[in-house]
Amino acid sequence: MPRVREIVDAGDDPLLQKMFEQERRMYGDVVNPSRVLAHRPEILRAAKALYAACDTSGLVPMALLSLVYTRVAAINGCPF
Repeated sequence: MPRVREIVDAGDDPLLQKMFEQERRMYGDVVNPSRVLAHRPEILRAAKALYAACDTSGLVPMALLSLVYTRVAAINGCPF
Protein backbone atom coordinates (compact mmCIF):
# COMPACT_ATOMS: atom_id res chain seq x y z
CA MET A 1 0.00 0.00 0.00
CA PRO A 2 1.49 3.37 -0.98
CA ARG A 3 2.15 5.88 1.76
CA VAL A 4 1.09 8.81 -0.40
CA ARG A 5 -2.21 8.53 -2.21
CA GLU A 6 -1.91 9.05 -5.97
CA ILE A 7 -4.07 11.63 -7.68
CA VAL A 8 -5.80 9.88 -10.59
CA ASP A 9 -8.25 12.61 -11.62
CA ALA A 10 -7.20 16.18 -12.38
CA GLY A 11 -10.57 17.44 -11.23
CA ASP A 12 -11.19 21.07 -12.13
CA ASP A 13 -7.54 22.16 -11.84
CA PRO A 14 -6.58 23.46 -15.32
CA LEU A 15 -2.84 23.01 -14.68
CA LEU A 16 -3.28 19.35 -13.73
CA GLN A 17 -5.68 18.76 -16.62
CA LYS A 18 -3.08 20.06 -19.07
CA MET A 19 -0.18 18.06 -17.60
CA PHE A 20 -2.20 14.86 -17.25
CA GLU A 21 -3.41 15.14 -20.85
CA GLN A 22 0.16 15.65 -22.10
CA GLU A 23 1.28 12.50 -20.30
CA ARG A 24 -1.65 10.50 -21.62
CA ARG A 25 -0.70 11.52 -25.16
CA MET A 26 2.99 10.69 -24.59
CA TYR A 27 2.74 7.53 -22.47
CA GLY A 28 -0.85 6.33 -22.76
CA ASP A 29 -1.52 7.18 -19.10
CA VAL A 30 -0.32 9.43 -16.29
CA VAL A 31 2.93 8.14 -14.79
CA ASN A 32 3.04 7.41 -11.07
CA PRO A 33 5.52 10.16 -10.04
CA SER A 34 3.21 12.74 -11.60
CA ARG A 35 0.25 11.29 -9.74
CA VAL A 36 2.10 11.70 -6.44
CA LEU A 37 3.43 15.19 -7.23
CA ALA A 38 -0.07 16.24 -8.34
CA HIS A 39 -0.86 16.96 -4.68
CA ARG A 40 1.07 20.17 -5.35
CA PRO A 41 0.68 21.10 -9.03
CA GLU A 42 3.25 23.89 -8.78
CA ILE A 43 5.86 21.36 -7.58
CA LEU A 44 4.85 18.98 -10.38
CA ARG A 45 5.36 21.79 -12.90
CA ALA A 46 8.81 22.58 -11.41
CA ALA A 47 9.82 18.90 -11.46
CA LYS A 48 8.81 18.63 -15.13
CA ALA A 49 10.88 21.74 -15.86
CA LEU A 50 13.85 20.13 -14.11
CA TYR A 51 13.50 16.94 -16.17
CA ALA A 52 13.23 18.98 -19.36
CA ALA A 53 16.33 21.00 -18.43
CA CYS A 54 18.28 17.77 -17.88
CA ASP A 55 17.16 16.53 -21.30
CA THR A 56 18.09 19.72 -23.15
CA SER A 57 21.18 20.88 -21.22
CA GLY A 58 23.59 18.74 -23.21
CA LEU A 59 25.65 18.15 -20.05
CA VAL A 60 24.83 14.46 -20.09
CA PRO A 61 25.08 12.72 -23.46
CA MET A 62 21.63 11.73 -24.75
CA ALA A 63 22.63 8.06 -25.06
CA LEU A 64 23.71 7.99 -21.40
CA LEU A 65 20.59 9.86 -20.31
CA SER A 66 18.45 7.26 -22.09
CA LEU A 67 20.32 4.48 -20.29
CA VAL A 68 19.83 6.20 -16.93
CA TYR A 69 16.10 6.60 -17.55
CA THR A 70 15.83 2.97 -18.63
CA ARG A 71 17.69 1.75 -15.54
CA VAL A 72 15.58 3.86 -13.17
CA ALA A 73 12.42 2.57 -14.84
CA ALA A 74 13.63 -1.02 -14.40
CA ILE A 75 14.47 -0.44 -10.73
CA ASN A 76 11.01 1.03 -10.18
CA GLY A 77 9.30 -1.81 -12.03
CA CYS A 78 8.04 0.49 -14.79
CA PRO A 79 6.97 -1.47 -17.88
CA PHE A 80 8.33 1.04 -20.40
